[in-house]
Amino acid sequence: MAPDEPAPLGAAPSTDREPANAMSGPTNGDIARFTDKYFLRTKAVVDHFGDVPVTYAVFMRRPVLFAPRLALDWLTRVLADRGVEIEIDQRFKEGDWVGAGEPMMYLSGSLAGLVDLETILLQRLGPCCVAAFNAYNMCTDLPKVGFLAMDARHCAGAEMAEMMAYAASVGSAEAKRRAGAVGFIGNAVDATAHYFGQPQGTGTMPHALIGYAGSTLRAAEMFHETFPDLPLTVLVDYFGQEITDTLAVCARFPDLAASGNLAVRLDTHGGRFIEGLDTAESYAVLDRHVPEAIRTYRNHDELRWLTGTGVSAAAIWYMREQLDQAGYPRVRIIASSGFSPQKCKLMASVRAPIDVVGTGSYLPDQWTDTYATADVIAYDGVNRVKVGREFLFPSQGRSGGRPG
Repeated sequence: MAPDEPAPLGAAPSTDREPANAMSGPTNGDIARFTDKYFLRTKAVVDHFGDVPVTYAVFMRRPVLFAPRLALDWLTRVLADRGVEIEIDQRFKEGDWVGAGEPMMYLSGSLAGLVDLETILLQRLGPCCVAAFNAYNMCTDLPKVGFLAMDARHCAGAEMAEMMAYAASVGSAEAKRRAGAVGFIGNAVDATAHYFGQPQGTGTMPHALIGYAGSTLRAAEMFHETFPDLPLTVLVDYFGQEITDTLAVCARFPDLAASGNLAVRLDTHGGRFIEGLDTAESYAVLDRHVPEAIRTYRNHDELRWLTGTGVSAAAIWYMREQLDQAGYPRVRIIASSGFSPQKCKLMASVRAPIDVVGTGSYLPDQWTDTYATADVIAYDGVNRVKVGREFLFPSQGRSGGRPG
């Protein structure tokens, strides 16, 4: 199994996949502080009147990729500590496509042992499944492009950052399997780099280093002097001279440029065009390379991503054009700034010459999409669920599938 493919659930964890500081979730001593009060009071009632075996169905209301490992690892640890045994009936394999409303898994066992675990279990399940779905779609839309997970600073703490990194690795592995995609090749932080088969995070310079150095070229020189054995990726939008500064760096490091160890990162914000472009010239660039891109209906967002300000398709094509004309065909282009699943699909449709996408936009746009739900569907072997949720009974379950 490749190091960046998720291990099968239930398999012994690989040492190169286990982070030293993983956010493993609340322990039994802390669960009561973080779970919904009605679950705690239900547990007290059941303890008083007598336990009963139950079956939970766990599902989501939208299509997702199944990414349960962090949730089930936590559940397994907590139950082992409690000395409670349950049966986990997974209806899908990690990375499988799951339809809206399809039970992902059934959990059968003691109601008293399970009822207060629902809050945290669902917190660790739903967001992973949606982020994995988004990551998969981005990777399959741009199968020849590598992705860097740069989401950590957009996450609500280290626990969410771990969930999102794990999710990206699940979506990436499935995209590799289904579409032969390059997928995610790394991420920005050490703590979760193991999910991508890497010993540490990847990255060179933020805008702050450019400001500190006083020029883009000087920042590149300082970085290369400090880290001479690393490939050099230079952020080129700080001074609004994307083309001028790119060519100056290429001229300064011709060996790196010729060997493929030099890359430029386009991160121009949406308040301006990159150097050399405006609306008219953006249309002209696309007309030279992908004329069909501007001769079909486009909605507002698509037009902005094609010919608007920021890191547009025209900007990427223009940068590639300028590099090639100057004799630097092996200098790579890394594109960042708002590369959501929708923007990736647009870039794929116009064959934008991107080598790597730096993205945090596989994070769910709407957090309501991430809500997983668990309903008790059987008490002491008798099917019983609130009216309208009868579709959760196992007899109506569907077998696992793969994203299409």
